[in-house]
Amino acid sequence: MEKKKAKFHIKTGDTVVVIAGNSKGKQGLVTEVLVEKERAKIEGVAMITKHIKPTAQSPQGSLLQTEGTVHISNLMLIDPATKQPTRTGRRVNENGKLQRYSKKTDKFI
Repeated sequence: MEKKKAKFHIKTGDTVVVIAGNSKGKQGLVTEVLVEKERAKIEGVAMITKHIKPTAQSPQGSLLQTEGTVHISNLMLIDPATKQPTRTGRRVNENGKLQRYSKKTDKFI
């Protein structure tokens, strides 16, 4: 039996706000959605420090700041029209396709 692909309320390229966790209140652009882990990478949010071993190019080694991931359930979409966080739903549009809509403004996103 084939497993269905998960549908999330956010996509790559959306602007979101973190509603829970250490990065609560921060906004950013979704750069990647990890479907299997139900997590997303957001620009400038949940920064982690990685220690890089010394190599011939950098004998001292270094510290690298990268974006960590945030669970999808801790993110809320920013409505592009109102610039406010909103819940989303799916509704059939005029072309017969499912499309996300804002539950606050009742308009398609």
